[in-house]
Amino acid sequence: MPLETLKKCPVCNNTSFNNYMNVEDYTVSKKEFTIQQCNSCYFLFTNPRPDVEEIGAYYQSQDYISHHDDAKDLMSRIYTSVRNFTISQKIKLINNLAPKQGNLLDIGCGTGNFLQATKQAGWQVTGTEPDSQAREIASKRVGDSIYESINDLSLSNKTYDIITMWHVLEHVHLLNETVDWLANHLALNGKIIIAVPNPQSPDAANYSKFWAAYDVPRHLYHFTKDSMALLMKKHHFKIDTIHPMWFDSFYVSMLSTKYKEGKTNLFDSVKTGITSNIKGNSSNPKSLNTSSLIYVISKI
Repeated sequence: MPLETLKKCPVCNNTSFNNYMNVEDYTVSKKEFTIQQCNSCYFLFTNPRPDVEEIGAYYQSQDYISHHDDAKDLMSRIYTSVRNFTISQKIKLINNLAPKQGNLLDIGCGTGNFLQATKQAGWQVTGTEPDSQAREIASKRVGDSIYESINDLSLSNKTYDIITMWHVLEHVHLLNETVDWLANHLALNGKIIIAVPNPQSPDAANYSKFWAAYDVPRHLYHFTKDSMALLMKKHHFKIDTIHPMWFDSFYVSMLSTKYKEGKTNLFDSVKTGITSNIKGNSSNPKSLNTSSLIYVISKI
């Protein structure tokens, strides 16, 4: 499949990069992809990468759990069990941010489990999901308010009190255009919630090229706290707070041991997950360094 090569850093437009790491696509193609680092702002991004027309083929796997509701193997069952708890934590965070339940948009809503729970909590919900099978499941679960993308004409004049992107921003080809869209569709005093993997976490350092959250080439970008702050500042946003995602270290570690050893090593996964959470925990947001991070963002 043809690949496209970025000539400019998506964050700072610098044209000088170095090769940071080569990582295999363990989920679908088994091909190796390069993660490059900007020599100016140190942003990490997969380069070259499949273009927007070709990337869909790299999602065609039953191992891509967020696009289906099956729980056939151990990883799927663990993912599904943990998801139900984390959804309740997400709703608690959202309700603490908003004085009343208003309009919420979930970009990349998968099969709609989060939106269903949010709707039940009193929010007026809308979702987008590019995968047709997942979108069909979400539509049946939530209603008719699920669209293929944020560019659907039905969304063009709407604003939202809360916009969420749970492990989605790292997937979008048009990064700056997407963040611009967020700025234009966020209501006055609204909040954006973005969750992404953290390549500076202790579990990322432990597993190196086998760290499952690099997930090339589906993950086009690999955000550190500094690069996320730079991107948001570029679009006149600021990061209000940063929160940990405690369970991600265990799930990512389980996949990482599978990639490294050929099978899941539960002992190593639990040990690494606990160690990563302990080392990554901090009351200072600038020092928080867990496997994945949640950014709460508002307009400057």
